[in-house]
Amino acid sequence: MPDLPTPSFLPGSALVFVANAGAQNPAVIFFVQIALLIFVGRLLGEWLQRVGQPAVLGQLLAGILLGPTVFGAVWPSVQHVIFPAASSARPMLTAVSELGVLMLLLLTGMETDLALVKRVRRTAAIVSAAGIIIPFACGYLLGEMLPASIIPNPERRLLTSLFLATALSISSVKIVAAVLREVDFLRRDLGQVILAAAILDDTIGWTVLAFIGGLAAHGKVMLGPVLISVFGTIAFLLFCFTIGHRWVARIIRWTNDHLVIEMPVISVILILMIALSLVTDFIGVHTVLGAFVAGIMIGQSPILTKHIEEQLRGLIVALFMPVFFGVAGLSIDLKVLADPQLLGLAFILIAIASIGKLGGCYLGARLARLNHPESLAIGFGMNARGSTEVILATIGLTMGVLNQRLFTIIVLMAVVTTLCMPPLLRWALARVPVRPDEKARLETEEAEQKDLLPKVERILVGLDASDDARMAGRLAGWVVGARRITATVIDAGGSGVKGDPSSAIAQGVAESAAHAVGAIEHSEAEKDEATRNPDDPAPLLVAKTPVRDLISIRSVETPGETSAESAALAILAEAGKGYGLLIVGLDAGSPTGAQSLPPTLGKIIREFPGPIAILLTSGHGISDAPLKKILVPTTGADYSRFGAEVAVAIARGCGAAITALHVSVPSPENEVLRHPKTLLRTGRALLADIVALGERENVRVTSKSTISPAKENIILQQAKRGGHQLIVLGTKTRSGEPLHFGNSVDAIIRNATCPVLIVKS
Repeated sequence: MPDLPTPSFLPGSALVFVANAGAQNPAVIFFVQIALLIFVGRLLGEWLQRVGQPAVLGQLLAGILLGPTVFGAVWPSVQHVIFPAASSARPMLTAVSELGVLMLLLLTGMETDLALVKRVRRTAAIVSAAGIIIPFACGYLLGEMLPASIIPNPERRLLTSLFLATALSISSVKIVAAVLREVDFLRRDLGQVILAAAILDDTIGWTVLAFIGGLAAHGKVMLGPVLISVFGTIAFLLFCFTIGHRWVARIIRWTNDHLVIEMPVISVILILMIALSLVTDFIGVHTVLGAFVAGIMIGQSPILTKHIEEQLRGLIVALFMPVFFGVAGLSIDLKVLADPQLLGLAFILIAIASIGKLGGCYLGARLARLNHPESLAIGFGMNARGSTEVILATIGLTMGVLNQRLFTIIVLMAVVTTLCMPPLLRWALARVPVRPDEKARLETEEAEQKDLLPKVERILVGLDASDDARMAGRLAGWVVGARRITATVIDAGGSGVKGDPSSAIAQGVAESAAHAVGAIEHSEAEKDEATRNPDDPAPLLVAKTPVRDLISIRSVETPGETSAESAALAILAEAGKGYGLLIVGLDAGSPTGAQSLPPTLGKIIREFPGPIAILLTSGHGISDAPLKKILVPTTGADYSRFGAEVAVAIARGCGAAITALHVSVPSPENEVLRHPKTLLRTGRALLADIVALGERENVRVTSKSTISPAKENIILQQAKRGGHQLIVLGTKTRSGEPLHFGNSVDAIIRNATCPVLIVKS
């Protein structure tokens, strides 16, 4: 090939060198393309995010700068070599970009909050319906009126019209959520309506796009294939949101619990995404629907921890997003707007898209009985197309229902509406006042932010065949049922019944959890029915993971005298897979304090990296009846409050009442005689926080505050006189050897007349 002109500065020489090397090895060109798209895209994304705009627009602008509009105009010879229109490296870049589409749809699905849609279902459904129907009709009419010279194939005008209609009717969930989060409106009632409506828009939009893809594959409307696509899509969605999501949860859980290879869950997620994409392709619709639905099911899986989600997000954000949006930008040539006809069409498309979306959503919000400022804010918020529009336009280009000119105009519309949305939405939201009921909810949610137990994603339960294990298993089940949290039970309690290796004690965890969930759901259903507006539709049923699927039981063989050590080793080995709380029910005998606990239990307490709840029955009789009264002594420290959170979760699961007790110990100088009211006031303030915690969880909490130099005696007397069946102590281990929780905890363990649950944080 002829030598390229070499500028005098070093970067230019380097690019020419790469271009010459790439002529002999296409892989060099491919790697340079990837590096440039990532570097320039992330750099521009950083700049745009700093000025209050979505970073994804920077990645799109990177493609435009590296494409024919800028790089191709300034240095066409090198641009054509680095980003050739046809070369052996181009299919590799296209393949990465197409995989990026699926990955982006997977991430979008994982971020879809079905519970949010359920909470504001009526308003969001009306807003979404009106915000889709009106711009969809406008887009279809525009497609039918376009000159034949502009559309790619006049004989397939219907497909282009349907695609334009879909493009004008969608919103970008990512952009909407980012702006709402930035202006601190994500948890406001109106913010939730906007986000829920955007989620519905996305779901409907990708389903319609998949249908259009099926039509495009056949080249024309054929009744047989169309019916197969329609009914196949319906069957696919029904399966995924009923049986399928349970299968996905089980697959992810089994992978996480049994495979020891590095990051196995990530691999399984990618396989599920590709498999479902192939299924949708088989039934005649586009693969994006399979990836999107896979993301929804994976996101609803209870085993999907934030750590795993962040690992997957890192791969997508760092590699696939800048490559995909950069490739989309490479396909844009803004020089076509020099044609007055296309420039006018671009203005018309932006105007129709904005007016149709704004008008439709505003009308829907007014029909849902929202006021003018709220309706205007919804209209502005839903008008951002962002990354969703770019993905959709790219798919339209690959389908052949768009040509290069229409693609450029649609992406330009996405950029303009996305740039305009943040300032307009901020202006509108600033004029929306806070309603009294909304203010109360926000205050409650703010108070919940300091709770630690909701941040626990998985719990580990270690049980043997002792009475301690029997009661600890029930406590763990009530926590699982109250929080709907996943749990793994390490069962060292025996072989169980024939055909089931787990013991009856381990199975009791699932039974207690199922009982708790049933009672809580019945109570919440009655409450919802009593408070539901008669004009609202029946509650939207969102599939929940069955209780049995939340709990995994792993039996451990503990032969002979080494049973306790085997159980401890199994618990600590499992702990390495990431758990936020360990509940232990192992035979501890009759301890006189932390120092007298069995060595294996002490080993677990020292080596487990997170909070631990240890049940000590000390030989007290254990009843199978549900707990009725729980005593929770509290000091106001963080570790003491975490113990109270665990106690409230247990009480919610079994329907027990809690007595929160604070004992103020006076100083040796008889400060109690000088300032008795000050000590009591401090204690009552600490107890008020526990009472509020109970109210949020629908648990009755009675508070008692007193002053005494003998704190342990007061706690023990209150437990005995009040008929309490369990004492929950939040504590921490003291430094040094041997194991020590403090003198007060040791005294209570030694003298309590009922079981004691030590919660160490």
